[in-house]
Amino acid sequence: MLIRYKKSFKKIAMGLLSFMPEEKEVKKLQSTIKEYEENPDWQLFLWKEEDILGAVGVRFENEINVVIQHITVNPSHRNMGIGRKMVQAVKRSYEQQYAVCADDMTERFLERCEEEQ
Repeated sequence: MLIRYKKSFKKIAMGLLSFMPEEKEVKKLQSTIKEYEENPDWQLFLWKEEDILGAVGVRFENEINVVIQHITVNPSHRNMGIGRKMVQAVKRSYEQQYAVCADDMTERFLERCEEEQ
């Protein structure tokens, strides 16, 4: 189930985002989390089953596009379809109002999600 990020989940969210290659550096990771907390055009969601297993971040680019810019799953739960479930949940949430698309970092993963459907 997709849940909206809140500050009480900060450590979990930072841990999940740190698995992304471009978020390895602590200062970059802190900057990213701060952007999700303060910028109304950035939304971070966490994927919760029994525990929080993944995170997906979107950016509202304009009145037309929602861009999936971060997607990460706890390494011990990868290759179980969780990333695909997160993408599908984001699409269900926004596809009535926006075109859901990828940025350069998430494009290949979203393409694979489309192929596997």
